This record gives sequence, structure tokens and C-alpha cells, in this order.
Amino acid sequence: MWHVVLLDDDEHTYDYVIEMLCKLFFKTVEEAYRHAVEVDSAGRTIVLTCELEAAEFARDQIHGYGADWRMPKCKGSMSAVLEPAAG
Repeated sequence: MWHVVLLDDDEHTYDYVIEMLCKLFFKTVEEAYRHAVEVDSAGRTIVLTCELEAAEFARDQIHGYGADWRMPKCKGSMSAVLEPAAG
């Protein structure tokens, strides 16, 4: 099993994170908001844990989601990495 870890940056708004997680991973607004708070405060948040192929697809979806139109300085998507899940 693998964790899909969303990484913090200063170019994306909470609204972007919430919108992306709801659309890509079918999170509720409340779940997505908790992830937005965690990525902002801790610098990272685990958004999904699954098998490697699905985790790679999820990471690629995050990387392909696009820029945050709310932030003029935003140049592209957020970053995500994969980490092995303990167990």
C-alpha cells in the first residue's frame, strides 16, 4: 500500500485544495477542508492510501489539475509524492 501525500506551497488557496480533492477524490467539503488545513499547517497531508498503480494515477491527477486561477502568481498544479504505507 502507498500514501499519496499532497505537499504545501504558497501558490494555491484553500478553495483550490478543497475543489481539487472533492473533484478528484470525491472527498466531502468537510474532509477536503481538513486536508487543506493540515497541508497548510503541517506542510503535507495524506489524501489517499491505495495500491501502487492507483496511487501513481492519483498523484498524476494532482499534478495535472492545473493552476489556481484565484492566485495570479500560480504557475501550475500542486505537488504530490508517494510514500510506502507502514504495515
